[in-house]
Amino acid sequence: MAGKQLLSMPLRDLADGLRSRDMTAESLVEASIEASKDCDNRAYISWRPEPALELARAADQVRAAGGSTGPLMGIPVSVKDMFGVSGFPTYAGCARALPKSWEAEGPLVRALQSQLAPVVGKTHCVEFAFGGLGTNAHWPTPQNPWCKNEHRVPGGSSSGAGVSLINGTAALALGTDTAGSVRVPAAMTGVAGLKTTGGRWSTRGIVPLSSTLDTPGLLARRVEDLAFAFEALDPMLARRGAGIPASPDLSHLTLGVPDGFFWENCSPGIAETVEASLKQLEAAGARLVKFELSGLATVHSMFLKGGVAAPELAALIREELPDYRSSLDPDVAARLHKAEGLPAWEYIQRRTLIDRLSAQAAEELSTVDALLTPTVTLTPPTVSSLADPDAYVAANMQVLRNTAVANYLGLCGLSLPVGFDSMGLPVGLQLLMGPWREERLLAVGQAVERCLGTGPDIMGLAPAD
Repeated sequence: MAGKQLLSMPLRDLADGLRSRDMTAESLVEASIEASKDCDNRAYISWRPEPALELARAADQVRAAGGSTGPLMGIPVSVKDMFGVSGFPTYAGCARALPKSWEAEGPLVRALQSQLAPVVGKTHCVEFAFGGLGTNAHWPTPQNPWCKNEHRVPGGSSSGAGVSLINGTAALALGTDTAGSVRVPAAMTGVAGLKTTGGRWSTRGIVPLSSTLDTPGLLARRVEDLAFAFEALDPMLARRGAGIPASPDLSHLTLGVPDGFFWENCSPGIAETVEASLKQLEAAGARLVKFELSGLATVHSMFLKGGVAAPELAALIREELPDYRSSLDPDVAARLHKAEGLPAWEYIQRRTLIDRLSAQAAEELSTVDALLTPTVTLTPPTVSSLADPDAYVAANMQVLRNTAVANYLGLCGLSLPVGFDSMGLPVGLQLLMGPWREERLLAVGQAVERCLGTGPDIMGLAPAD
């Protein structure tokens, strides 16, 4: 089986194949290397498969001796370049590497390493993860793999993560999500993405964008893969000795569908594709009800003004990385300059408002099993169309509109692919739930996926040439 196809297999099948020794970890990393020769590998800022190959061989030796280090043992992973990973520089999308102290690994990467999951490289991201389109003035922006004749964005800020899955160089990708930075690239590249609740997974070992809103997350080809990886990595499940519950029957689910806000300004084909998937779920027995979250206009207005991420990033750069200010991507620098004029009272007011609206949203969402919306309302634009600063700002605000809500309201969420828009580019369906409900979210997500089809079933194994 060719490299791209091999790493597109379900994670559970890869793990079973490694356990039965029908395949080896070395062969999986070799498949990643083979796939990298046939694709534009701008998905990575640091591509270093050789250490991954050594770790894979070590995993095979442990397996041959009868040992097992965990479910992800031997499975190739890409890691967003906001995470510290031993042996890799950390750029955080900057023109030059950050000080070595930022290379220290946090709990999530250590959990991968302890299971002997080879990290093949660190993926491209927007500078300091501060943008939803995936562009970067310092590093060539990865091309959306679903458009061969134009350079369209892959979504950001985890801009290389989804591409690394589609091009077959990784079977699982680590990303971060502050306003949609996992779910946006998942939607735009036709894969599944999970945003965890703030505080569920530690952010230690990750370059911070926003101490208030940052959440680590996962991208994979399927929701079932997200569930498999979440079980393998989540410390709360490990302490309880628990796993993801069985997926419910759709006939037992009440799914909230909002009007208005989440459907505004959809590019041609996006609303139609999501609506068709909702009708399919309803026909299969799910109960769809109209549902509106309170405070959306307030949250969106706050987001448009820079929210809390912009002032928190401005403080980080001023206090810890002042030498990087002069070389910032102009799209990042412009928003930070604006944030520096924010009065302290207004920042505190925004934090207080987030806490109040988050508590209210959690209570409201307890009345449905999940809230369903389009993940992104914008067809991935061409890189050239974003050269004008005003065009960039408008597109960036639109692409993050539906996803940022989850971060500002303290929710967990996922995106899964449901088809294509009128341009032939991927469309994502977003599922949102109240905080700390990742297990239920992944169970419901798998039920939805079983009805609609997995990503590779819907999208095809790989983009057409």
